[in-house]
Amino acid sequence: MHEAALQELLEQLQTGKISIAEAAERLRISSVERVADLARIDMQRELRVGAPEIVYGEGKSAEQIASIMVALASRGDGALATRVDAEKAARCLEQIGGGHYDPLSRTLLIKAETRRTGTSASIGVLCAGTSDLAVAEEAALSLEFLGQRVCRVRDIGVAGLHRLFEALPEIQDCQILIVIAGMEGALPTVLAGLVDRPIIAVPTSVGYGVSLGGLAALASMLSSCAPGITVVNIDNGLGAALAALRIVRSMHVPS
Repeated sequence: MHEAALQELLEQLQTGKISIAEAAERLRISSVERVADLARIDMQRELRVGAPEIVYGEGKSAEQIASIMVALASRGDGALATRVDAEKAARCLEQIGGGHYDPLSRTLLIKAETRRTGTSASIGVLCAGTSDLAVAEEAALSLEFLGQRVCRVRDIGVAGLHRLFEALPEIQDCQILIVIAGMEGALPTVLAGLVDRPIIAVPTSVGYGVSLGGLAALASMLSSCAPGITVVNIDNGLGAALAALRIVRSMHVPS
């Protein structure tokens, strides 16, 4: 159960739309729910930390992903899975009987019945090039699933620095920036010298030869001459999204 759903439940109880017994039954939820012998789902995680369990699709079968997502969504909170390939997603959608799949980010979504209440903040999801879009959309769609407002700014990499300057007014309207880049991973450093917003840098596995599947970008971001940049793992759009969410929740009261 997420915070908006809990508030709605308490309002229904206060106005007499449901009885104390009905409210108690809906709240009588074990913090851990077993899904056959597959998983133990933490059903109260969102109330504790602001985000629910999110399913990591790689290494799981379509049947496993679908079963876990159905359990997560069973109380109206929806469910999100990342790193789900198109073939698995098609089988999952058949088993779930609904939902939405985004092939670019490889995310699979069951919408929540009650919309989550995000903060008033705008989180910028910026990417250096079109090749970084899959990671950027994983971050952006994860934030939107969690009720947060997202500003997408694309193709502003340092190979054409004038494009970044053109986008600066839009970027400065955001309260926190997720900055995604492959190759030499220079974009977060450039931005950290131009704006005062918190920056979460995401190295991607985009690049030739000695880019080493994103290790060069990761090392560059960790070695940045601009202090104060936070760096997450290679291609970890979800991790960046959840880090940004924790920051904005500490800065803003939900709207």
